[in-house]
Amino acid sequence: MSENQQAFTPVVHKTAVFKAPIEKVWVAVATSEGIAAWFMPNTFEPVLGHEFVLKAGPYGDSPCKVTELIPPTLLTFNWGKDWSVTFELKDLGGQTEFHLYHKGWDADKVTEFGQPHPVVQPNMAQGWNGLVAKLQSLVEQ
Repeated sequence: MSENQQAFTPVVHKTAVFKAPIEKVWVAVATSEGIAAWFMPNTFEPVLGHEFVLKAGPYGDSPCKVTELIPPTLLTFNWGKDWSVTFELKDLGGQTEFHLYHKGWDADKVTEFGQPHPVVQPNMAQGWNGLVAKLQSLVEQ
């Protein structure tokens, strides 16, 4: 078993504390403009049930749907055929505790592009590290 397969889990979880008020972080994770500034271009709207697209560059457009929305603390959306992404925020009085959950990983499944989840997941988990850092930099400006 390769090192990547050993690191495989059903959920990728990233967390950080941002030196920014929850309202500012919420705008960054729950508006189309905010998401585009640190993640990727999109047609997101903060409306429960809204179907939107993440414009994933060379991977094309990924269909998504808002499945949970509790402003300013929780947003979940389905991403593609298997995944869901949740942004969970906790107000720390001028700072915000941020959690990202990327769920739906299954060792027996492949992506829409034919890549096995255990191959893709470590790359995406690593990618989230850079994206969360980019989000932190954005909201702490």
